[in-house]
Amino acid sequence: MSSTHPTSLSVQGPYLRTQTISVTQATCNDLSVFKDILKEYRKLDDTIVMRLNRANANMRDRDRIQGLSGNASLQDQACDSIWRELVANWKRRTQLVEYCVSVVDKSITEKRSAMEDQADPKTQRKIQGQIFEDEVKRKQVHRELTVEDIVRKRSADAFRSRCQYFTPPMTDAEARKMWDAAQK
Repeated sequence: MSSTHPTSLSVQGPYLRTQTISVTQATCNDLSVFKDILKEYRKLDDTIVMRLNRANANMRDRDRIQGLSGNASLQDQACDSIWRELVANWKRRTQLVEYCVSVVDKSITEKRSAMEDQADPKTQRKIQGQIFEDEVKRKQVHRELTVEDIVRKRSADAFRSRCQYFTPPMTDAEARKMWDAAQK
């Protein structure tokens, strides 16, 4: 995310279908909508074993029909395909959470500034209540980063159990970093 705070964020939907999800400040402020979007994105992680089985079967069928075996084994091709999906999804979820953290942080900063400029005690209390509400929201959004670590580790463990000899390409530093972090 850049240092400026955009008014919305568009991210690709969680599956191969091309769908753009527009995430606005209102989305970040409505925790149930925010969590529903994350839940959709986590479906890939939740079904990792089934998807690995399906990808492996698809590669086998493609090889049988087209006679493609190439240098990489079918298992390697299936693992590579699922890995690319996982990493893309992980990146989009991280982008979503970081965007919402920045939206809530900006709101808190603006409200603190407004409270300092306010002389009326009643209005100050009202603003203080809104700040407290935003701080609770920020903690809940931040907790999603902890959940994200757990989901990634679980997915990476399942992935490694089926793709024991797979290692992410060295050319994708961010994916390697995610791989290493999920192994801890």
